[in-house]
Amino acid sequence: MTDETRPDDGRRPSDFPDPQGRPEFRPADERADQHDPRGAGAASSGAWGDPSGRPGDTSVFGGPDNNSVEFPYGRQDNPAYDPYGASGGPYGGPSSGAMPQGGDPEGRSSTRAYEGPFFGGSAGAPPYGDAPPPPQGASGMGAGWAPPPPAQQATTPGGRRGPGTGLLIVLAVVIAIVASLIGSVGTYLATRPTGGNDPSYSLGPPPSGAPNRAPDSVAGVAARVLPSVVSLEVGNGSSSEGATGSGFLIKGGYVVTNNHVVAMAAKGGEIRIMFNNRKTTSGRIVGRDPGSDLAVVKPEETFGTPEIVLGNSDQVVVGDPVIAVGSPLGLSGTVTTGIVSSLNRPVIAGDESGTSEEPAYISAIQTDAAINPGNSGGPLVNGKGEVVGVNSAIATLSRSLNSQSGSIGLGFAIPVNQARRVAQELVTDGKAKRPKIGIVLDRDYKGEGVRIASEHANGRPPVDANGPAGKAGLKGGDVILEIDGLRLQDGNELIALIRSKTPGSKITIRYQRAGQERTATLTVMAEDEPTPTPS
Repeated sequence: MTDETRPDDGRRPSDFPDPQGRPEFRPADERADQHDPRGAGAASSGAWGDPSGRPGDTSVFGGPDNNSVEFPYGRQDNPAYDPYGASGGPYGGPSSGAMPQGGDPEGRSSTRAYEGPFFGGSAGAPPYGDAPPPPQGASGMGAGWAPPPPAQQATTPGGRRGPGTGLLIVLAVVIAIVASLIGSVGTYLATRPTGGNDPSYSLGPPPSGAPNRAPDSVAGVAARVLPSVVSLEVGNGSSSEGATGSGFLIKGGYVVTNNHVVAMAAKGGEIRIMFNNRKTTSGRIVGRDPGSDLAVVKPEETFGTPEIVLGNSDQVVVGDPVIAVGSPLGLSGTVTTGIVSSLNRPVIAGDESGTSEEPAYISAIQTDAAINPGNSGGPLVNGKGEVVGVNSAIATLSRSLNSQSGSIGLGFAIPVNQARRVAQELVTDGKAKRPKIGIVLDRDYKGEGVRIASEHANGRPPVDANGPAGKAGLKGGDVILEIDGLRLQDGNELIALIRSKTPGSKITIRYQRAGQERTATLTVMAEDEPTPTPS
């Protein structure tokens, strides 16, 4: 308890007009008459002595004064000062009645005289009883006292340090994340629907207004082409077997389709034609050409169906967008899109029933538009809605008499320029002319290009002297390398290219004879009576 908080025994500061001093202190195990280890000069004086034991002045003001003392950390002349002694002060025995001036142990200067009554009177003991003994190993000032203990770093119980700053930051982040998750879960639980149904749920009305579709878009082209496309069903009449395919209406109310679609009807079968408006009628064969796999059918009624527009297949290039329209797998009015993936692809197509009809050699337009069984005979149109080909064949990974796999992105169409000529000839003459150049091919040749046979075959000479090849100077054994700049791979490609030409058209041939290359120009002619043997 400090001087300022001790009880004043009912007295006010005015009761002590003179400055108050501080009590003298002495170690509890010493008396005033005992030897003072701090110096003999200080033993006979009432003032503090020098803690180091050095003799000094006994008065703060220069003269001897038992009631005077220097600062506790300077020179002291009074050996009676003992902070824990019994010879004077508030915690010890008899008091001298006054405290040396400037006797503040903490170094504070004071000139107040000690007034005994404030600390219990000058008669002797303070009001708080005997002073407690000094602690073990107490250290103080002067000789015989140990130095102050070194400062120690505060530690937690058990000698362990508290958590570091990094750990506290990690804990704060973890707590923040956990609190965020708990808040999110709480928000979800508070706002989730209480049941499986929400009476206020609504997706809103559908958008209003007619969409704007350009005429050259797929939808615009399909809208113009679909009314002219028909589906065909051909039955044998005596059995449940039949064939299905597609076709398109041309000038005069005729329908163009594939020969292999209607071949069964040529043997007494029936043809049923269904238009895009789902009206049906019967049809009859006008003419067919197995060599080009084309046929023309005349329906009994057209129901006002518009005719389709024919384009120019010579203007088609690889990459052009195309649309295939037909009835794949009996699904009428189907539209698929793609591009022209190749040109002049040699394809051998024909009647799948295994009859004796000759195969068709087609220099086809290849497309990746999906074509499946039932698309045969349907139109392949360009971006303007003009027919550029007649869908005729597809490439498959597996093929058998009882099943046929679907499209793998390789479909083939007869060029419309060839279809135009053949259809016109079938309508006018009932039969199509067969283009030829008058040669017989060597089927055993495996080298570059296509070689003309060296000997007669089936009574025919290798080169017809009156044919286009003979008139251009070609001979047996010559190797034809190119036709119109297209390098030939095999004999089928040569036949397909010649069949695609119009009789009377000119072609340029580059050939090789005796190791020397030569060039010739031929005029394609039509065979009077088509024969099964390609030439």
